Amino acid sequence: MARTQGSHSEITGPRIRAAALKLFAAHGYAAVSMRQIAREVGLQAGALYNYTPDKQDLLFSLMKAHMDELLSACASHVTSGDATTRLKNFVDFHIQFHMGRADEIFIAYMELRNLSPENFETIEALRRAYEDTLGAILEAGLAEGVFDVPDPKVTTRALIAMLTGITTWYRPDGYLSPADVSEIYWNMTRKAVGV
Repeated sequence: MARTQGSHSEITGPRIRAAALKLFAAHGYAAVSMRQIAREVGLQAGALYNYTPDKQDLLFSLMKAHMDELLSACASHVTSGDATTRLKNFVDFHIQFHMGRADEIFIAYMELRNLSPENFETIEALRRAYEDTLGAILEAGLAEGVFDVPDPKVTTRALIAMLTGITTWYRPDGYLSPADVSEIYWNMTRKAVGV
């Protein structure tokens, strides 16, 4: 829908997405109404529809923005070097990218079931593309004879689940720095692939 002259869509749109992210993460997509999102932003419920067609579009746009950002950032961090170097870069990148994004990660994993079939297909394709990045590194390591993994697909999923798990426990004010966490997770990853 076209915005009127003088509208504040560049301000209000991001505020709506931020409110939806916060509420979906805290209460779950199904439990949050458009009225609650509007209240969080300080709008009348009907005004939300000037910025988004519906709640499903909000969920999808949050997930897609997260996946697009993840894939774009990953592409610039893990493309060069041998398989071991690329795997180390992937681990460091994944840890650093996901720290401080607990809400985005929660929604990306827990709210997939609430996507429409068409939106699910889009997000699942983006998730597969990210998994394929790690899978290609593992396959390269097998070809180079430096990794020992019986099933690269299972190992890929297991490693991503392990690495993403930091969002459930890591706190910036804790005793571990991001670099400490990366090093610990790199050592676990190395052992998992036989390096």
